[in-house]
Amino acid sequence: MTSAPLTAGLVQLCVSDDPERNLPQTRALIREAAAGGASLVLTPEATNLLNADRETQDRLLRTEAEDLTLAALREDARALGIWLLIGSLSLKTDEDGDGRFANRSFLVAPDGEIRARYDKLHMFDVTVSDTESYRESQAFRPGGRAVLADGPWPLGMSVCYDLRFPYLYRDLAQAGATVLTVPAAFNDTTGAAHWEVLLRARAIETGSYVLAPAQSGLHESHLSPGRKPRRSHGHSLAVDPWGRVIADAGTEPGVTLVALDPAEVVGARSRIPSLTHDRAYSGP
Repeated sequence: MTSAPLTAGLVQLCVSDDPERNLPQTRALIREAAAGGASLVLTPEATNLLNADRETQDRLLRTEAEDLTLAALREDARALGIWLLIGSLSLKTDEDGDGRFANRSFLVAPDGEIRARYDKLHMFDVTVSDTESYRESQAFRPGGRAVLADGPWPLGMSVCYDLRFPYLYRDLAQAGATVLTVPAAFNDTTGAAHWEVLLRARAIETGSYVLAPAQSGLHESHLSPGRKPRRSHGHSLAVDPWGRVIADAGTEPGVTLVALDPAEVVGARSRIPSLTHDRAYSGP
């Protein structure tokens, strides 16, 4: 393994439905992470905005070429000389005849160029309770391709609900990923029950670092007055390849710095080389 040790910065946000209001804090926290020594900075899912109203989404969202958040953060990556994982942006595309959007993650290099794009594979279509349900696929088109990104370390990209599909992470690790990125806006109910245990499981199963920057708190609706705001769980986590939580951001917006050592990946995979023990089987 040729990767050098590095410091990663997890940016925890509480965005509203207004991209212009959200951007200044996002940029400030990215600068704070870089000033703290992070050469890889990661933001959460829905970095540009969180809004579940289809009409408002259609009015606010832009294409990749027009999105103000993407343009600004690419410039910040270049100016700061950092790798930047933009957890995801909600974007318009020309790729779906019914007008659905993309939930797209980006890896931006220190020169500001986009090195990888990943569209969230698994849509959050769930009924959490009698009063809380989500139908992400009504507004967003699922992706169809897993992505291993050539970054400071080999990065396996994912977004939020993907976390519940372990075969994706196994495939990424077997393809060479040593860091798995899980930017999220995890529901507060399911987050309290499942967030940490699932992240630790993905790290243990693959012998990889798992970096999971998250949205946190109550998301204000400035541009959709009258809509009930949703709440995200927070607790951006970094998990080492042995499954130990090495950083937990709690519930306030901010930056969490964490040191990554490639020897930890080598050690975990040497002790339990389960990535090489697959067997074909029949049934069930």
